Amino acid sequence: MNLKDISKEELESMSYDEIAYLILEKNGKKMKLLDLFKKVCQALELPEETVENRIADFFELLSINKKFILLPNGYWDLSTNHVQDIVVEDEEDSDNLELEENEEDRMEEESSEDEDIFYDNDLDDSDEEDDDLKDLVIIDDEENISE
Repeated sequence: MNLKDISKEELESMSYDEIAYLILEKNGKKMKLLDLFKKVCQALELPEETVENRIADFFELLSINKKFILLPNGYWDLSTNHVQDIVVEDEEDSDNLELEENEEDRMEEESSEDEDIFYDNDLDDSDEEDDDLKDLVIIDDEENISE
């Protein structure tokens, strides 16, 4: 559908993103945000101040609408003109992923079981420390000076 074929009343009842869609569809090429919005304002015969005052709202409209896609360097285009990369996992990769997840789950279960057991390592070490200390001799500095 061409913008020239649409009456002024119909254009005024359309939203900015609907008009932008028609412009991009007609042009068949990507456009900068400002250029696209200027064309929308020209189609609606809006004053120049509208471009400055409503450009942020127009950007938000395009960002939310999934019919549009933001390209590098600030260009906008119709999403239908661009193919999105779809990643398909191999069957072997998904099997390996499942095995890794199962192993992680098993290790988490084992670690949680270990946390429930209380070990008192101090009791075992205390006997050995006492044996080491039996040969210890305490020297008083005052005794050492007097001799």
